Amino acid sequence: MAETSKKMQIVFAAAECAPFVKTGGLGDVAGSLPAALVRAGAEVIVMVPKYATIKDEYKAQMEHFADFYVSLGWRNEYCGLEKLEHDGVTYMFIDNERYFARDYPYGFFDDGERFAFFSKAITESLQHLPAGFECDILHCNDWQTALAPVFLREFYQGLPLYDRVKTVFSIHNVAFQGQFSDTVMEDILGVAHIPAAASQLRCDACSINYMLGALHYADAITTVSPTYAGEIQTPEFGEGLDGVLRERSYALQGILNGIDVAGFDPATDKRIAANYTIDDRSGKAVCKAKLQEELGLEVRDDRPLMVMVTRLTRQKGMDLVMYALDRILSGGVQVAVLGTGDRDYEDGLRYFQDKYPGTMAARIEFDPALSQRMYAAADMFLMPSKFEPCGLSQIIAMRYGTLPIVRETGGLKDTVIPYNEFTGEGTGFSFSNFNGDEMGDAVFRAARLFWDNREAWNQLVTQAMSQDFSWTRSADKYLDLYFFMHPEIERPAGVEAAAEKAEAEPEVVAEAEPVVEAPAAAEEPKTEEKPVEAKSEVKVEAAPEAEAKPAAKPTAKKTTTRKTTAKKATTTMAAATKTDAAKTTTAKATTTRKRTTAAAKKAAEAEIAPEVKAETATAEAKPVAKAPAKSAAKKTAASKTATTKKATATKSTTSKAATTKAAAKTTAKAAAKSVVKVEEAPSEPKAKAAVEAKPAAKTTTRKRATTTAKKTTTKAAAPKAEAKAEDKPAVKAEPAPKAAEVKTAPKATAKTKPAKETPVSPAVPAEEKAPTKKTSVRKATATRKRH
Repeated sequence: MAETSKKMQIVFAAAECAPFVKTGGLGDVAGSLPAALVRAGAEVIVMVPKYATIKDEYKAQMEHFADFYVSLGWRNEYCGLEKLEHDGVTYMFIDNERYFARDYPYGFFDDGERFAFFSKAITESLQHLPAGFECDILHCNDWQTALAPVFLREFYQGLPLYDRVKTVFSIHNVAFQGQFSDTVMEDILGVAHIPAAASQLRCDACSINYMLGALHYADAITTVSPTYAGEIQTPEFGEGLDGVLRERSYALQGILNGIDVAGFDPATDKRIAANYTIDDRSGKAVCKAKLQEELGLEVRDDRPLMVMVTRLTRQKGMDLVMYALDRILSGGVQVAVLGTGDRDYEDGLRYFQDKYPGTMAARIEFDPALSQRMYAAADMFLMPSKFEPCGLSQIIAMRYGTLPIVRETGGLKDTVIPYNEFTGEGTGFSFSNFNGDEMGDAVFRAARLFWDNREAWNQLVTQAMSQDFSWTRSADKYLDLYFFMHPEIERPAGVEAAAEKAEAEPEVVAEAEPVVEAPAAAEEPKTEEKPVEAKSEVKVEAAPEAEAKPAAKPTAKKTTTRKTTAKKATTTMAAATKTDAAKTTTAKATTTRKRTTAAAKKAAEAEIAPEVKAETATAEAKPVAKAPAKSAAKKTAASKTATTKKATATKSTTSKAATTKAAAKTTAKAAAKSVVKVEEAPSEPKAKAAVEAKPAAKTTTRKRATTTAKKTTTKAAAPKAEAKAEDKPAVKAEPAPKAAEVKTAPKATAKTKPAKETPVSPAVPAEEKAPTKKTSVRKATATRKRH
């Protein structure tokens, strides 16, 4: 029973959160996503450590809400909750000065203990939330909160307040996992005596891994882009966790990050030299001239300006930059780089600045205001990352009309559409391999467009600025996941409609996973499809993806309620289309039904000799349909031959009785459809086809007729039920025979040609063409003599 009055109540836990404390992308996500969830109708409390580095203006607004003690191994540690309302979101700061009153959030010798305390304090705090707030979802982020799902299940499971809590764990960068000595397992975590926890936290003989624990214990796992979700399941990107991620792939999905579109708006941004919009970009030229002047570059609008705002590390592709920078600068492209990092890269950038004065500028510092001016002023933004979970810089660059040049990995691949010179599509430029020459080529593809075709360039800028990367889209996808985990909570109609609108486009590009749900969704309309299903080949081609991958079925669990609804809706639309077609041919279907009933009886007899009957019906139907229904006859022949192929292949691996049953079922359906199709042809050849098909049933041995006699009545009902789908619900779909039929369908076309050219002979039935040819020939000879 759905809870109509209750809102979805979420506790969002992260080690950093803008604007209070931020060192990277996690701070941006924690600062923006909760606010978007609140706007979408959820109630959210964000939990963050109360660092000493938080500005005094925010500390002054905090009110003491609660305090209690948290057990950590043999310790009892003080924990205070400081409450702050900011932009409609409630923030709870975890207060413990021994752990958090430091100059920087991370990088201390006792980080393992500090963030184990943070995780335990989060779970304990669920008992001390404001009145009326009962946590439905505990959403944890990165290794600093990864122990919360472990503590929740091992220490709090069974308490009424905690039984409703579902846990979501988000990976922002799988390279940072929180690995520590296994001595902390008892001394700090207090789980060494719990075999399940101890085994699922341990990553080697003497170490434990906080993130590994969350991957085992969380109810759902997300990461920050769809492509990255696939990449981290491979050894190349999984950082040693690819095995457990593949194991739990049914619970893993990628949801793309967004940006604060109000904060990053060239029309209102006060940090840039001149404002501009998508329609009037004259201000961007002013920004470019001012930045060139500020950085000591030549003030020229005929030279493309390419910038980087990045950490100077190998992960960000600095090896490629060092390799190709000489070629890029000597080719006439201006380059400006802002960032700090490895000393070798810093020195290399300074060298190129000295070598190419007026063309190269290096600012080895951290300056958010300058980074904003660079986003607004540049023509191109370079981001050649070795791996990139999501990346926000390329999104911000597009927002400011700066075209990104990226490597096709992770979120970069998901957010940047490469320019297509033939269609004009795209929002930037990309290259696929981690290779300096490929990167250089991509840079000059962009530069040449800037020089040679300014009209196409301007159109590309317009397309990039038109992209929607707001948090609203991402929040809808997270809500899909939350409501999927809590089906008893009714989603507000307005929010659901917004989510449907937001998901309409992404669902089209779904990969193999959505196909998994197709069989379940397709069972409802099947009864209406059957009477007018002339295009049997369409169904044959759709089935392989659904039926031939039984191993993929668990993946259905990871899809959200929204996705399930979307897919069912898609299937229902297809069914509706076919139903409309059925209405237009109602008169024809009514007259056909009577004939089909007779055909169903003949189809029952076909169980005794399915292959001979199928070939005879095919041979007779083809000449008849040659002029008016040539394509339909081809499809019928292909379908029948596919059945013959299946029967032959199955003979070598299954018993003869099982083969006969599967083939008879399949051919009975085919025969019923065949008669329906032949109905449209002239009546005289149709009658001939029926007469020719009948004697074929007598060619089988009495032994087989006796063994299958009991099944005949049941089997006869199947074609009849399919023929009269409007009167009765169809017989339950048997996936096994259908899957087998599907497997051989592609090869069946090759075997159709002999059937076209050669008249049907009452030779050996297809199912008796086993690998032991002599035995089959003797049986066939004996059959002919008896007749």
